[in-house]
Amino acid sequence: MHNGYRGVTRGLALDLGSSRTRAWIPGLGVVTDAESGGDPEGGTGHGRPVRRGRIADPESCGRMLSRLADTALGADRGETLIVLSHPVLAGPEHRAEVRELLAALGPTSIIVLDSARAAAAYAGPQDGGPLLVVDIGAELTEVTLLVDGMVRDARQAETGLSDLGPAEPATAVVRTALDMIMEMWRQDRHGAVLGALRKGPLLTGGGALRPDITNRIAVRLGVPVRLADDPATTVVRGAGLILGSALRAAGAAPALPGQVR
Repeated sequence: MHNGYRGVTRGLALDLGSSRTRAWIPGLGVVTDAESGGDPEGGTGHGRPVRRGRIADPESCGRMLSRLADTALGADRGETLIVLSHPVLAGPEHRAEVRELLAALGPTSIIVLDSARAAAAYAGPQDGGPLLVVDIGAELTEVTLLVDGMVRDARQAETGLSDLGPAEPATAVVRTALDMIMEMWRQDRHGAVLGALRKGPLLTGGGALRPDITNRIAVRLGVPVRLADDPATTVVRGAGLILGSALRAAGAAPALPGQVR
């Protein structure tokens, strides 16, 4: 799919979340992990450009993306490729708005893909079989069934870690994720969900950093769960791998660590 990216020599991968925005650069890895609406150095802003996985303030979102692109790519964005992930069940309006905001940055090419496939690219098994991705974020929980790298089924709930009180147990978030998994299982006629559960679901997002969540899901399902080395950055790292593959296919020389071209 990368034939259309010939001529690009640099790139930037982005995970635009409701709570945090993360950026990845070839040769450097994750270079930004800041509050959404804040500046690339980690400062806070006055607005929340993304709420419940959707762009709530396009103008603020555009400014934030522009700051990130300036830092990562410089003022000249020619011969660049930007890869951005979005929630699996983001509608066509959201995806079109994201593309419009990215196009305004002036890159040569854009890839917009769902977060489940990005996570699988980084932390999923490479056997092509069924994989269940459970993404527990600040304001969204998504469960996605991938088969041969494609979305077969998906569920989404506007419930996340930010809905929990300071001392509140994660019972509601765990129940939400389990309910979506069981609903998907009941409606599966091909056994793909069972096959994915036998492998163990891949848990991503901030919720995967909490043992009280991961342990409860594992116990309730009766299977081990898969965790990447840093679950909160699984999606942007996967987007970065897809970006790197596209740059190699385009003939771009990889950037050296510590070098931003």
